Amino acid sequence: MKASDILALQNEPACSHNKEEKSGCARPKPGATAGGCTFDGAQIALLPIADVAHIVHGPIGCSGNSWDNRGTRSSGPALYRIGMTTDLTEQDVIMGRGEKRLFHAIKQAIDEYAPAAVFVYATCVTAVIGDDLEAVCKAAEARWGVPVVPVDCAGFYGTKNMGNRIAGETMLRHVIGTREPAPAPSLPGIQVHDISLIGEYNIAGEFWNVAPLFDELGLRVLASLSGDARYHEIQTMHRAQANMVVCAKALLNVARKLNERWGIPYFEGSFYGVADTSQALRDFARLLGDADLSARTEALIAREEAKVSAALQPWRERLTGKRVLLYTGGVKSWSIVSALQDLGMEVVATGTKKSTAEDKARIRDLMGDDAIMIDDGSPKALLGAYKDLSADILIAGGRNLYTALKARIPFLDINQEREFGYAGYSGMQELARQLALTMENPVWQAVRSPAPWAQSKLAGMPVGA
Repeated sequence: MKASDILALQNEPACSHNKEEKSGCARPKPGATAGGCTFDGAQIALLPIADVAHIVHGPIGCSGNSWDNRGTRSSGPALYRIGMTTDLTEQDVIMGRGEKRLFHAIKQAIDEYAPAAVFVYATCVTAVIGDDLEAVCKAAEARWGVPVVPVDCAGFYGTKNMGNRIAGETMLRHVIGTREPAPAPSLPGIQVHDISLIGEYNIAGEFWNVAPLFDELGLRVLASLSGDARYHEIQTMHRAQANMVVCAKALLNVARKLNERWGIPYFEGSFYGVADTSQALRDFARLLGDADLSARTEALIAREEAKVSAALQPWRERLTGKRVLLYTGGVKSWSIVSALQDLGMEVVATGTKKSTAEDKARIRDLMGDDAIMIDDGSPKALLGAYKDLSADILIAGGRNLYTALKARIPFLDINQEREFGYAGYSGMQELARQLALTMENPVWQAVRSPAPWAQSKLAGMPVGA
């Protein structure tokens, strides 16, 4: 990728950074890619496309370190679960065999798995030695008649967020707009509208909590970029009538360019929490401008909110007043706050390391102008905040799990490695259940108490010893 292309991606007009004094995203500093490089971000964004063969062109370590790092689920094909790599060695680099190995890897993937398409990811090594990824992919596509898409995302280009943007740009250049969708189904008395979701990854299958609501309203999801997606669905995203950006920091460039090229309006929203789920449905109806859809949406919201309110009441009695330290980033830094407040819990602080200015503004709207925002996610800082703010539970990503366990405090995983889906109305019930089970687990009292042998030893000691 040319330096000018990387600079263009850093300068995202729809991003909050362009509304401040300095335009564009800051260049990464040495060590700033800790927690995910550009390659990692690109693969995270595209790996959920389930019927594609994803080939990592580079040393096996790049493939091993990134494979299966997002708990996305598929309702059909499982090809995305197979880790593929050219496994370059020092001899391949010295002898210049990288492009040849890649060509044969593409052939093997097509012969053995018959994928809908092949995505080839560049890594630092192959970018440094100058392998022409685009030329190899073009030759392979001409030879075997299967779409082969080059994803130029060498890790040293920058942060994980840059990789997300490169992934979105790759879809815009090579995939979106290359196929027309099937005619919309006819439903008695209902006009069907086509929509797309951007930055929704179906973590732990949580979008399946929301999908039936869209079906009932006559909203056909043309594609989700990229949870439980298929290659042919991504091709048709240019025909959506409205888009929802679920993770704003990741793929905002896709929503903006779909709006510029095809006039598709979009909004940023969330499916976490009762209020946010209802608002997302309302925003779709608003953008589509269908009065009948708006009326049916309000009726559905009233029914679902009444149902979930009754289901959550026993959980609210157990959770109301509990204090939460939330350390995550991006859309979850405010959307999870909304969900927790729906349960009557108090969020004493939230992490904003990966949040945009808009995310922080939403946090202030939810938590007030005095909201405590945490940028330092080190174990010492988190545990210090937990103690100082008298929190009852730490909700964070999997990398903080062992910090919490060593400190013997309740912990709930909220990031992409989690096993439970919390989106939608039914997801709220699961979130409440997991919070209650976590905080009320008797293990916390047990691990905080002195061991039985220590108690007996203390009991036998003379007074003043």
